[in-house]
Amino acid sequence: MPTTLAEPAAKGGMRPFGEAPPWTRNDALVAVGAAALDLIGFTLSSQDAQGFVPVTGCLLMTVSGLALLARRRAPVLAFAAVLALGLSVHLSWPVGQGLNASMIVALYSVVRVRGAAVYVPAVLVSAVLPLAAWEPWSQSSPMKLAGNGAAGLFVVAAGLVMNRWQQEVDAHRGLLAERAVADERRRIAREMHDIVAHHVTTMQLMAGGARANLDRNPEIARDALVTLEGLGRTALHEMRELLDVLRADGDTRGASTAPQPGIADLDRIVAESCEAGLPTEFDVRGAPRQLPGGMQLTVFRVVQEALTNARKHAGSGARARVRLTYGDHETVVDVRDDGETADGPKSATGSGYGLIGMGERVALHGGSLWAGRCEGRGYRVTARLPLPKEEGALR
Repeated sequence: MPTTLAEPAAKGGMRPFGEAPPWTRNDALVAVGAAALDLIGFTLSSQDAQGFVPVTGCLLMTVSGLALLARRRAPVLAFAAVLALGLSVHLSWPVGQGLNASMIVALYSVVRVRGAAVYVPAVLVSAVLPLAAWEPWSQSSPMKLAGNGAAGLFVVAAGLVMNRWQQEVDAHRGLLAERAVADERRRIAREMHDIVAHHVTTMQLMAGGARANLDRNPEIARDALVTLEGLGRTALHEMRELLDVLRADGDTRGASTAPQPGIADLDRIVAESCEAGLPTEFDVRGAPRQLPGGMQLTVFRVVQEALTNARKHAGSGARARVRLTYGDHETVVDVRDDGETADGPKSATGSGYGLIGMGERVALHGGSLWAGRCEGRGYRVTARLPLPKEEGALR
């Protein structure tokens, strides 16, 4: 039976791991803050104009603010809800005729994710809406309309500036990722050149000398073959260290010619993660099969790097889960944690050496890697490795 990691009951019951709420904590703070500001404004204006505070109006203002909880998943729908609730308030009680906090936040959310064809009508409607009060059109109404329009244009400008800034950040991250890949490839090329140019060339010369002396002087040929064997062993040792050290963030401790780690070693690194303070669940699904050594090493390195990042960035009290799934045509390894990830790994978009290394390992086997923040909280790394053609054909 597959295992499920759940949050402790002390946090309010058991919630299955990875089941995120439809909004984030920041969304809730924004919604509560906007509702509080609108309630304060409505209370003061109602008390000043009528001498009492309508309870129904307070409820409508509260619901209007809470509608912002859906502003990320459905910004236009959230804006429409705020608009409808605001219209109900303005048609029922003489309140202030400026844009309230909920309307500003809802309009900003629309500008961030929709084009001019959507946010321009939204600005116009939000500017006119506060004037739909009991009092008739007066000489001050054009000034109020102009003020609302100016406020709406300021919100649009802020949203467009943030969009531009986000595009520049994404472009900068892409450049950093390309530079990191190029630097790593140059470093690997230099190391490979040292190994190939020295050892392999020497091995070729020794093999030629042994062949030339095989009939005339067998003793010299034997010595050359012994030296050739030693050079081959040394070259193999250094190439293994290259793959193990350079692809593991330069950690040279324990580098040796021992068998490369694989799926059988996942229990060990999961146990080490638990001992390091990150409770980790290991879950295997599907019928286990024997994978090629290189693919097993890739699975091991993906899990190792993901758990290392989780220990660095998930924060205290976080938990992690490692899931290995054997499918009919692919093997999937999924590592996720339930930490806050407020300052999660900057390699969420591929700008860190660790995830770049994982991505290149997975790409060597024709697979794909996804890494990023989970919706709500937590961080997730998923690698999909297709089965070799001959194995897939057997199945």
